[in-house]
Amino acid sequence: MGDVLDLIGVTVVRGESTLLDGVTWTVREGERWVVLGPNGAGKTTLMQIAGARLHPTKGSAHVLGERLGEVDVFELRPRIGLSSAAFAESLPSAERVADVVLTAAYAVSGRWREEYDELDHQRSKDLLSAFGVEHLADRTFGTLSEGERKRVQLARSLMTDPELVLLDEPAAGLDLGGRETLVRDLAELAGDRRSPVMILVTHHVEEIPPGFTHALLLRAGSVISAGPLDEVLRDDVLTSAFAVPLQVERRGDRWTARLRVD
Repeated sequence: MGDVLDLIGVTVVRGESTLLDGVTWTVREGERWVVLGPNGAGKTTLMQIAGARLHPTKGSAHVLGERLGEVDVFELRPRIGLSSAAFAESLPSAERVADVVLTAAYAVSGRWREEYDELDHQRSKDLLSAFGVEHLADRTFGTLSEGERKRVQLARSLMTDPELVLLDEPAAGLDLGGRETLVRDLAELAGDRRSPVMILVTHHVEEIPPGFTHALLLRAGSVISAGPLDEVLRDDVLTSAFAVPLQVERRGDRWTARLRVD
């Protein structure tokens, strides 16, 4: 299997703050990763590197076989699907939902003078349908509920048939029903062998969809643990990362974590 993402000693420094500190991490074809860690752990910064939207201060970062700093990122980004709250803020609130998905074909936010063919329009329609929001195609993005926005963003992230999909806290802001529906949809996507490699960022193990295979645990910009889920999602490892005594349980194909009471 080839390496989809290969980071070696990646460090990101901004001012006097070190956001990532010597991160070494490899993601291969067929894997589905979840990235966990407390606030300020460096998860979003890591996704900016993986999405070719940020260059490391030190170290090397290869994304889809291309080294950042030696590749035209505007050619690389369409090969990467992205869904994040930060990116959602860049989407024009007055944009038609169908166009929010469509413009991913050019890796832009906001339709301008790009030209799209019938296949592009049909793929946008099909993806909206796949996530149950085809009826919202003519609505404006700013009028959608949080759950509807998340589904539209997921559709957008798959528009270019990407080789890598990054999902930065896709369940943030959702109620229980919305979260569980999203987890179900992501589990279906993760279980499809035709799906691209997926990396999901979350604070909560309860949001890990069935079908995900590996976990990376960050704290203060450094890797605490990385590997198969069963090896990383352990009491001692999560306790170390979150600095509180945690008890982790697996029931079937779902995980939970709670404060350990001795």
